[in-house]
Amino acid sequence: MIHQYKLDGYNIVLDICSGSVHAVDELAYDIIAMFETESRDMIIRELTEKYRSTEGVTPEEVGECYDQIAQLKAAGKLFTEDTFQPMAGDLKAKTAGVVKALCLHIAHTCNLNCSYCFASQGKYHGDRALMSYEVGKRALDFLIENSGSRHNLEVDFFGGEPLMNFDVVKQLVAYAREIEKTHNKHFRFTLTTNGVLIDDDVIDFANREMSNVVLSLDGRKEVHDRYRVDYAGNGSWEKIVPKFQKLVEARGGKNYYMRGTFTHANPDFLEDIKTMLDLGFSELSMEPVVAAANDPSALTEADKAIVMEQYEKLAELMLQRDKEGKPFTFYHYMIDLKGGPCIYKRISGCGSGTEYMAVTPWGDLYPCHQFVGDEKFRLGDIWHGVDNHAIQDEFASCNVYAHEECRDCWARLYCSGGCAANSYHATGSITGVYEYGCELFKKRMECAIMIKVAENQELAAKGIEVPIELGSTCNACADGEACE
Repeated sequence: MIHQYKLDGYNIVLDICSGSVHAVDELAYDIIAMFETESRDMIIRELTEKYRSTEGVTPEEVGECYDQIAQLKAAGKLFTEDTFQPMAGDLKAKTAGVVKALCLHIAHTCNLNCSYCFASQGKYHGDRALMSYEVGKRALDFLIENSGSRHNLEVDFFGGEPLMNFDVVKQLVAYAREIEKTHNKHFRFTLTTNGVLIDDDVIDFANREMSNVVLSLDGRKEVHDRYRVDYAGNGSWEKIVPKFQKLVEARGGKNYYMRGTFTHANPDFLEDIKTMLDLGFSELSMEPVVAAANDPSALTEADKAIVMEQYEKLAELMLQRDKEGKPFTFYHYMIDLKGGPCIYKRISGCGSGTEYMAVTPWGDLYPCHQFVGDEKFRLGDIWHGVDNHAIQDEFASCNVYAHEECRDCWARLYCSGGCAANSYHATGSITGVYEYGCELFKKRMECAIMIKVAENQELAAKGIEVPIELGSTCNACADGEACE
């Protein structure tokens, strides 16, 4: 299967199952489009006629280009068949029972009252609560006990607003550092915060102990303050931006993400990206809101064309600023087209409910933070482990090929079937497809790959040849070992 598109002056051809990316001229682009449906003689006749008057192309040149494409096909770089489906369940089957990451809901409460919040202002449609040290300690023990031979373990302090329970966060990190060497483990912590409670103590602690910090900022002041307000209705932009700037500066400008949400109010989110850049932030993420269709914040069909254009303009801005020596990172454009992840991970789908789980303040286990509060998806608890095996088995069998709509989609090895929670909330099934989100994802991938093509062309102009091709296999995954 191939996917062809044109963007920012490049003619790009993706060979989906080999992972090869080709930047070609107009003639090759047209030949590839016709290659599997027309004969060689027909292609030569039609394209010679098309390009003779404008390019002076001869039948011999068209034939030569055709033969080069045929050679690429023979080499497994074009029109490669999908042979991966039989492997789709292998990785989850071989690593069954191994948990590598927990999302600790350290606080089911929040000091902001964001109307678009999927977690109902941190309460997750339940009671407000703070996780006790005892529950958090047991959650870390549960992770170690169920992590198999893995060395690196991930823990995200999440909410609500986790800084409303900061003392327990510090105690849990201290406990983890005490026990990790005993068990030959290493904890990597992440903190997600709205910033209201950041102070010097938080900054010092986060920069010492957190591998990553996720900071919530929606961009322009008027955009941010539209939804991210306190319980008196006051916007939070003025309060949090100086704190974020201080934290990021103390962090050396690395290992953080400025994470925004764009809604129906700001489908022109590139202006919010520019505001973040002007504020001195360079590690950025802007996520489309996921909301019910009747929610005022929900993106509409009319918004879609605007958002698609914003993604393209964002890619152009990234290339421009890179040339100017002022690069920045956009989370959704971070792809490695030369090294990985390997094919086993690409087809296995999201690890929610199997290798990754969320823990409530009471110690209940859920497949991920977006399922918390829905009793159907309660997996068990941190004392007794998983006992809802039917739901866990459903997540274990949820791979890219479990989604009927994904099987013929060119982006399937980039999204791995997408987010199970978004699928469920859109269709009622974790193997459904959130179509709006899929369309945005595919546009992001086209833009991300175009950036890589542009970078590759720059290197080629300097005489540096760097092939672009996705990684295929990984012995660790094939053997069922825990990838780090």
